[in-house]
Amino acid sequence: MKAANLKFLFSAIAVMAMLVYSCSKVPITGRRQINLIPGQQMMAMSFQQYSQFLSENKMSTDANATAMVKRVGGKIQKAVEQYFAEKGMSKQLQGYAWEFNLVDSPEANAWCMPGGKVVFYTGILPITQNETGMAVVMGHEVAHAIAEHGNERMSQQMMTQMGGMALAVAMQDKPEQTQALWMTAFGLGSQLGVLLPYSRLHESEADRLGLIFMAMAGYDPNEAVAFWQRMAAMKGGQAPPEFLSTHPSDETRIAQIQKWLPEAMKYYSKDR
Repeated sequence: MKAANLKFLFSAIAVMAMLVYSCSKVPITGRRQINLIPGQQMMAMSFQQYSQFLSENKMSTDANATAMVKRVGGKIQKAVEQYFAEKGMSKQLQGYAWEFNLVDSPEANAWCMPGGKVVFYTGILPITQNETGMAVVMGHEVAHAIAEHGNERMSQQMMTQMGGMALAVAMQDKPEQTQALWMTAFGLGSQLGVLLPYSRLHESEADRLGLIFMAMAGYDPNEAVAFWQRMAAMKGGQAPPEFLSTHPSDETRIAQIQKWLPEAMKYYSKDR
C-alpha cells in the first residue's frame, strides 16, 4: 500500500476513534452529539470572554429588574442541579460558576455561555413582561449551556475547517482561526452552509429543555406560548425565511412548544 494511502487510512482511523471517544448524550432528550473540546477548556474560554464582556458593557441600574434576573436564574440553576443530582449526573456540572447579569441595552436578547454565565439585555424585558416570561428565556438559554451546544457547534466547525485538530494545537498554531470559531459558535458571526441545520436543531432542543427547566423551577411552561407570540408580534413579520435562519420560524417554534407542553407539565408544581 502506498504511503499516501496509509497516511489517509491512519488519519481516518484516528478521526473515527476520536469521534467514538467524544460521543455523548444530551440530558433528557438523549440525542447523541460530538463534543471534541474538554469542558474545562470551554469554561475557561467562556469565563474570560464573559468577564471581558461585562467590563465593556454597562450594567442596568434598574434594581428590581436586576433582582428578578438573579432570582429567576437562581431558581433555574437550583432546578437543574437538583435534576442532575437525582440522575447521578452532578459530575457534569463540575466547574460551573453560575452568574446572572442584566445589561443596559435596547437589544431584545439574552444568552448563556458554558459554565452558566448568563446575560439578559434590558431590551427583552418589555417582551418577557413578568417573572414567568423571564423564566421562559432563562430556561431556554441555560438549556444551551446544559446541552453543551456551544461545544458541539465549535466541534463541528473544527472538524469541517481544521480536520478535527485538537483544541490545544489549534489555539497554538491557528489562534485567529480558533477565535473566529469561538465567535461563530456562540452566535457572534454568521455562516450559511452545512452547520445551519444543526443550529436550528439546537434552538428547538433548547426550547424543549427550557420548558422542562422552568417547570422544575415552579414556573408554568404554558406561558412560553404567549411569550413567543409576543416575540413574533414584535418582529412585525420581518423575520427571514426559515431555511435562511438559524432559528425555527415563529409558527414552527410555537407548534413545537405546544407539542412539548404535556411533557413539561409532568415536572411542574406551583409549590416550588
